[in-house]
Amino acid sequence: MDIRIGVYICHCGKNIASTVNVDELREFASRLPNVIVARDYIYMCSSVGQDLIRKDIEELGVNRVVVAACSPTMHLETFRRVLEEAGLNKYLLEMANIREKCSWVHTDPKKATEKAKRIVSMAVKKVSSVEPLQEIRRRIHKKVLIIGGGVAGIHAAIELAKAGYHVTIVEKTPTIGGKMMFFDKTFPTLDCAQCILSPRISEVTKLENVRIFTNSEVVEVTGGPGDFNVRILRKPRYVDEMKCVACGNCAEKCPVSVPNEWWFGLGERKAIYIPFPQAYPNSYVIDPDACLRLRLRRDVCGLCMQACDRNAINFDMKEKFIEDRFGAIIIAIGGEPFEPSKIGEYGYGEFKNVITGIQFEVLTNVSGPTKGEILCPKTGKKPKTLVFIQCVGFRNENFNRYCCRTGCMASIKHAILAKEKLGDVDIYICAPEVRAFGKGYEEFYKRAREEGIKFIRGLPSELKEEEDGTIIVEVYDPISDKILNIKADLVVLSTGLQASENHRNLSEILKVPRSPDGFILEKHPKLDPAATPIAGIFVAGVAQGPKDIPDSISHAEAAAARVMSFLAKDELELEPFKAEINNELCSKCLICMHTCPFNAISIAETDSEVKLIVDEAICTGCGVCASSCPTGAITIPNILPKQIMLEVEAALEVST
Repeated sequence: MDIRIGVYICHCGKNIASTVNVDELREFASRLPNVIVARDYIYMCSSVGQDLIRKDIEELGVNRVVVAACSPTMHLETFRRVLEEAGLNKYLLEMANIREKCSWVHTDPKKATEKAKRIVSMAVKKVSSVEPLQEIRRRIHKKVLIIGGGVAGIHAAIELAKAGYHVTIVEKTPTIGGKMMFFDKTFPTLDCAQCILSPRISEVTKLENVRIFTNSEVVEVTGGPGDFNVRILRKPRYVDEMKCVACGNCAEKCPVSVPNEWWFGLGERKAIYIPFPQAYPNSYVIDPDACLRLRLRRDVCGLCMQACDRNAINFDMKEKFIEDRFGAIIIAIGGEPFEPSKIGEYGYGEFKNVITGIQFEVLTNVSGPTKGEILCPKTGKKPKTLVFIQCVGFRNENFNRYCCRTGCMASIKHAILAKEKLGDVDIYICAPEVRAFGKGYEEFYKRAREEGIKFIRGLPSELKEEEDGTIIVEVYDPISDKILNIKADLVVLSTGLQASENHRNLSEILKVPRSPDGFILEKHPKLDPAATPIAGIFVAGVAQGPKDIPDSISHAEAAAARVMSFLAKDELELEPFKAEINNELCSKCLICMHTCPFNAISIAETDSEVKLIVDEAICTGCGVCASSCPTGAITIPNILPKQIMLEVEAALEVST
């Protein structure tokens, strides 16, 4: 069959055309071997631009297509659909990225145009040698695993369960609920946080097609899209959830007290405890690192067991593993608060009356150590002057470069709550600027100013503590052009959420990439923010990046919708770019097995031979195995070494 190539060049408005001479590039492309038509249009991704390609395939017999436009991450699937609709195999397409790789990174139009010629020439040479391919089809398990039981994970589970899917939630801590469990009120409406979350917890626990594993974690995932084999470790609670009625007799008798991580160090808990009254399961749990009997490994103590008249306590509980298969996975693990002791000038961890925003949440919560009263940790008295310091650990080159997104509104909420609970108090918020980006947020900011909360456009350089616990806050106020010395009874550091060690561990287990800030990387920030680059694995809420509650819930709904779409068919269509092993050339050195990041290559032994095989469901076509193979026995369809060399030759042939 004759090779008949069509080249279609996008102006991308002025994104490309302002730097690259599109007319000159089109003329150049029209003279390349096997090119029968070259066109340009202001927006090739538009319906008019797509129709140009369809028409040429149908009327001119174009059987290979090059689209010179933006990154294939943006519109590869768009143009593949165009080829399919015109009756052409969608893999007979090559995209030449002349936006991100050319026009956006150059200012000299002549040099940019010459570079664009090279890029287009390489794409034309490559597409001349590609072959039609067909998707690989695999059956799909109609079950979903959600890792993380916070508000995003719970919401996604409810949406999926209502759609008829079987859902398993795996939560690392002894209860579902996440960080929202600590909140008293939510911004900007100041409605009750538990009145929002508790009904959702109640709903998800009553759904018959939802399983919840708390005190558990995912330790191994094999298989691939549509058929993930997952191993879950269930840690012992040492308390039978079905027997425990949360009466509290066991905790009263327990002689061991340790810092309460659920109150972020503002109080203590016993070795046997329930995280908070709204916890699910509503059952006590024993901390094996604190319990005398479990820590010392002998028959000491046991007072909790003696106090329990329902025989719910069992020190002989063991770890157990659960294995199951899932068609899709949602990562909803949230984040962790930044540890401000890393910033020495603010005295956190040294000055007792310097606390974090999440600790302030605990103080305002009726389930917290002060039953909702705002008291200074050092003196136990109500503060008369409060200072909130923003951007602690964020927008900072030494820690987290990004904006935490929730800090401004959280501090304004805290300040308004302090006004309501403490009455006549002086409150200062020190911030470079206030970012009120959400619905109702600007009005919330205005309300704070109207209530007399003072905003200082700047950050303190250092805090000092006096003998009575008063904190001296020295900060420059650009409005009055003065250095202010504020005597604060309580200083609250606004620390947002950052990626946790959990992100790193899950990234390795699931083989999903992370963005530079440590969060789970989405497939595309605009076009597919709820998917990951790994088919069948999705992301929701803070697991993907800092978010407030409305955005976390919206993201969870998006992830649930993407899962429903993914699992809607009985068979999954996988791209055909999978490693192929020529076992006649293979020396069985096993380098490919050890270098494959997805464990997609294995050994198959029969009576007559030993072969290496590739699991097509797991393989992503990354090419690591092919590049490491010393005999050239591994190839990827349409990404062959000879095709790569053709592109190199095409780039060198273009004369400047």
